[in-house]
Amino acid sequence: MKPVIAVALSGGIDSLVAAKLLIAQGYPVVGIHFITGYESPHHLSPQQLAELLASRLGIDVHVLDAVQPFRETVVDYFVQTYLSGLTPNPCMVCNPLIKFGTVLDYAKTLGATHLATGHYARIMPDAGGFRLLKGIDPVKDQSYFLSRMTQQHLAHACFPLGGMTKTGVVQLARQLGLQPIHTVESQDICFIKGRTYGEFLMDQQGFVSPAGPIATVDGKIIGRHPGLHLFTIGQRRGINCPAAQPYYVVRLEPKNHMLVVGFKSDLSASSCSVGDINWIVGPPEFPTRVYTRLRYRSATVNSTLFPVDDKVKVIFDDPQPSITPGQGAVFYREDGEVMGGGWIYG
Repeated sequence: MKPVIAVALSGGIDSLVAAKLLIAQGYPVVGIHFITGYESPHHLSPQQLAELLASRLGIDVHVLDAVQPFRETVVDYFVQTYLSGLTPNPCMVCNPLIKFGTVLDYAKTLGATHLATGHYARIMPDAGGFRLLKGIDPVKDQSYFLSRMTQQHLAHACFPLGGMTKTGVVQLARQLGLQPIHTVESQDICFIKGRTYGEFLMDQQGFVSPAGPIATVDGKIIGRHPGLHLFTIGQRRGINCPAAQPYYVVRLEPKNHMLVVGFKSDLSASSCSVGDINWIVGPPEFPTRVYTRLRYRSATVNSTLFPVDDKVKVIFDDPQPSITPGQGAVFYREDGEVMGGGWIYG
């Protein structure tokens, strides 16, 4: 008999199709609808939504209250990262620690050996363990957000949509008569809806982001800003300092609450430092040639990694704009395998 697979069900089309594919392959499937406390208002309670999902899929669907671990693991990380003058990437924290941590642990209590999600990525077993690869849909590929998954995570993970395109998923859902409960896909951070990041942060207990000076890269004070939490590297909006050319945010200096700005040419860098790297199948031999992705929506770029103490220095073949400390840098091989991912330190 095939092992039981749990599916994390949000109510969107991707997780519904993932569940249907597993059912069609003969797996015993159980659903988990986990709540974070930041869901959009809905006329259905979590239990009612789970019952509706169960009726549409013909499986049991359980509700998991993940409010406390989500708050402590993801939201607190988000707030503290901004307080440190960095730009966080909460999805890269949520996937290994909540979905394949808290939710996977609960799935095991239901008798499941694996947790499936609607991510567009692929897992390939080999003699050395498990490899993580890009999804075949270049637009929807979500391997960037999964780069902090370990071998232990991947051994219990399942991504049924990794070999499909989004268009194919939508077409299959129509053929199967699957109606998603949530028809609008999330395009931003799931726990911030209907307001700006700045508004969300200022509502958090104990969050203080003082106003401070705006300085050019050569040290000239040209104005004041209302709080560093409102800015990120490469941002143009909100600086409000007239000049012959538009100013962009070049860096944030939280110790003196200073916002440093410059022209577009000041944003390019030929290298960056990356630390706390999760190497999925172990670190490579250095130096090594890789393809580096510096943000989810950007293309991978040719680069070389050199070890420096407990970090790596990434040297780009061509200078890259708006490298943002706090964001994830993810390293790929030519065949689309994710080597690992870490945090940009500058």
